[in-house]
Amino acid sequence: MADETVGVVGAGIVGLATAREIALRRPGTRVVVLEKEQEVAVHQTGHNSGVVHAGIYYAPGSLKADLCVRGVSLLREYCQERALPYEEIGKLVMAVREDELGRMENLYERARNNHVPDLRKVSKDEIKEIEPHTGGIAALHSPRTAITDYKAIAREFAKDIEASGGEVRLGFAVTSITNVPGGIEVASGQERIRVDRLILCAGLQSDAVAKLAQDKQEPKIIPFRGEYMLLKPDRTHLVRGLVYPVPDPRYPFLGVHFTPRVDGSVEVGPNAVLALAREGYTLGRISPKDLLGIAAYPGTWRMAAQHWRTGIKEYRGALSAAAFMKDAGLYVPGVGVTDVVRGGAGVRAQALDRDGTLVDDFRIHGAGRITAVRNAPSPAATASMAIAEHIVDAVFHHGGAT
Repeated sequence: MADETVGVVGAGIVGLATAREIALRRPGTRVVVLEKEQEVAVHQTGHNSGVVHAGIYYAPGSLKADLCVRGVSLLREYCQERALPYEEIGKLVMAVREDELGRMENLYERARNNHVPDLRKVSKDEIKEIEPHTGGIAALHSPRTAITDYKAIAREFAKDIEASGGEVRLGFAVTSITNVPGGIEVASGQERIRVDRLILCAGLQSDAVAKLAQDKQEPKIIPFRGEYMLLKPDRTHLVRGLVYPVPDPRYPFLGVHFTPRVDGSVEVGPNAVLALAREGYTLGRISPKDLLGIAAYPGTWRMAAQHWRTGIKEYRGALSAAAFMKDAGLYVPGVGVTDVVRGGAGVRAQALDRDGTLVDDFRIHGAGRITAVRNAPSPAATASMAIAEHIVDAVFHHGGAT
């Protein structure tokens, strides 16, 4: 359809990348991004650790794996063209106990299947050459893993949309979505806009916005807060690149790790605690509405029955800096509470199925004129430009997404 209007709900990096892709690939299409905040990239994108993931962790053949690998190359090229930060500082995925070596080997095979560039196994002595202050017994080294500034990228995407004749409409909190003859009406209070197609990229609010569009109720978003410590400036020399643990496949979070940022700071973390509000960036932020929704969902209790021990451990870290830093000291021996200060926090939109399963892969599906991104966890920022390609291909060439 020529000269149609496409609406995108959400001005995080996935929504902006998608709107930009439509504007570039379909000249004549009017694109409008609808965002409830007064600036772009306020939530998950704005609290992102800045890592450009190489594709080590993801199941071969999954959307995560395919779109991450594609997304890295697109993102690198975009940052180079726009003079945006992009630093290949490398990553060590480090085993500190003998019982992690088998998992590390499995991770290596997975990464090879995902064509992670230049990945290699390194010995204890080789670890010391790469990261002299660390204490691993073996590791995987990914020298091409990079860091960037996703908020700056999101702002650049917004400029591209507007330069192509599109609009990023801020302060537009979607309150209703109604099918009307030949299109969709999206309202924010008394303000209304009519579009021919609508793409929902609402992040922490993805299930709530999907409900407005009469989409299915699952998966539900359960917010997890990730809190960080910051190495004091005179201790940032302790790590040169990214230092990560070997992940536990039973749990979707990667565990405490060391993350240099493009501004020169080094984060330690995050933990992962259940937030009591979708935008609960502090321990004291509680939303009765969000809390009731979490408690009323059967999947929450089924998840808790499986992971309650891990949950208790994570809350200890939230309340005690010493407990938080206990695991960090396994990777950089000697680092402790006197070496850090409290840093920021982010909230992850974790999708949860009714049976208590934590949804791992991207989940995107279409229903008529509406396409909903229901789950886009890490590496969504890395993969954002590839996710945008996937959505645009599905919406305009296949009539929907899966």
